Amino acid sequence: MSRRATINRVTKETQISVTIDLDGDGSYSVSTGIGFLDHMLEQLSRHSLIDISLTAKGDLHIDGHHTTEDCGIALGEAVARSLADRRGITRYGDALIPMDETLTRVALDISGRPYLVWRSGFSQPKLGELDTEMVKEFFAAFAGGAGITLHIETLYGVNNHHIAESCFKGVARALRAAVSIDARKADAVPSTKGTLGGDLARGIGTGADHGA
Repeated sequence: MSRRATINRVTKETQISVTIDLDGDGSYSVSTGIGFLDHMLEQLSRHSLIDISLTAKGDLHIDGHHTTEDCGIALGEAVARSLADRRGITRYGDALIPMDETLTRVALDISGRPYLVWRSGFSQPKLGELDTEMVKEFFAAFAGGAGITLHIETLYGVNNHHIAESCFKGVARALRAAVSIDARKADAVPSTKGTLGGDLARGIGTGADHGA
C-alpha cells in the first residue's frame, strides 16, 4: 500500500504544496524562500527517510512567521493523510541526537492527540533569515497537523545552529521509527481503542508536565 500524500494549502498569506512518501529514501526538493528553514526541512527528510517535495510562497515582505508556521501545518497534514488509519505502524519513536557540544532528546507518539512539550531555546534572534522563535512554532504547527504528541528537549548546547539542527534531526529519527511498519502487527491499529487519529482536538499545549 502506497503511503503517499499531497497537501495544497492556500490562504491570503501563503501558498504551499507538499508531497511526501513515508517509504522513500530521504530524497527532497524544498523551497520556502527562507534558506535556513529549507536546510532544516532537508535534514528532516534525509534523516527520516521520508521523501519531501515542498514549495512555499508566503508574505516574506512582512516576516517569515506565516510561511514557517503554514509549512509546519501542511507537512503535518501530509503525514496524517499518508498514515490513513495508522494500521500497522510502530506508533512510538524516540531519538537522542548529539551535535558537537549539543545534545537533544526527542520522543513522539502518533496518538491522534496533538501536543507539544518544548524545552529548548536560543541565545540569538535569528539563524540566517529564520527567526529562532519560529522553530518552536514550526513544531507546534507540525504536531497539530500530524496529530502527534511531540516532546523536544535540548539537554545542553551552546551553538544556536546546532541546537536547531539537533531538534530537526531528532524529530526525523523519532518519526522514522514511529511510522515504520511493525511486522508482527502489520494488520492492527496499535491502540487498545482500536483507532488512532479520530480525535484531533487541535489542543496544542506547551506545558512541561502534561499527562494523557
